[in-house]
Amino acid sequence: MKRIVIIGAGGFGREVAWLIEDINKKKKEFEILGFLDDSIEKKDEIINGYRVLGGLEEIELKDVYFTCAIGNSKIKSNVVKKAIERKLKPINLIHPSVKTGKYNKFGEGLIICAGTIITVNTNIEDYVTINLNCTIGHDTKIGMFTTMYPGVNLSGECVIEKGVELGTNSTIIQGKKIGENTIVGAGSVVVRDLIENCIFAGVPAKKIKVIDE
Repeated sequence: MKRIVIIGAGGFGREVAWLIEDINKKKKEFEILGFLDDSIEKKDEIINGYRVLGGLEEIELKDVYFTCAIGNSKIKSNVVKKAIERKLKPINLIHPSVKTGKYNKFGEGLIICAGTIITVNTNIEDYVTINLNCTIGHDTKIGMFTTMYPGVNLSGECVIEKGVELGTNSTIIQGKKIGENTIVGAGSVVVRDLIENCIFAGVPAKKIKVIDE
């Protein structure tokens, strides 16, 4: 059985614990050691049956896997780097209800939540988070550290670059590209390529602001 810690003791962290519990119902794969969270106030708190062990940099763990339950792509990237430096090992968490076809390429450190459908010939890179009830069409590529919030629909042949955040119920039509670190607001419909480092929202999605580095 693999020992695992969940980095992030917020709402999504609790959902990831539930995801792991569902995996274990089908086959006992994981022992959840607890949460890692830098919040001093949360240390030693019991959340949904699991203890907050402390911050990532203060806990010594050996031969332990991790999952990063943080939606913000930039923060997720920084936290994953620290976890790897601490010798924690990434692992994929894929809910048993997920439907996926043949010939998909999956990276490591993925979180794929219940109800998601991934068709064929997709490429999902490392540390991508795919929340509840998303759909991903054929030949789509999703870059590292991207987060898809619930109900995102990606049509075929889309290119989602590194560090993108796709808001709840957003839709990207076939063949469109979204540049690095761009955020697409909830309910938006993307009908053209979007440049990097910007926030877009609306139907159709329009640029709202540039993201400051």
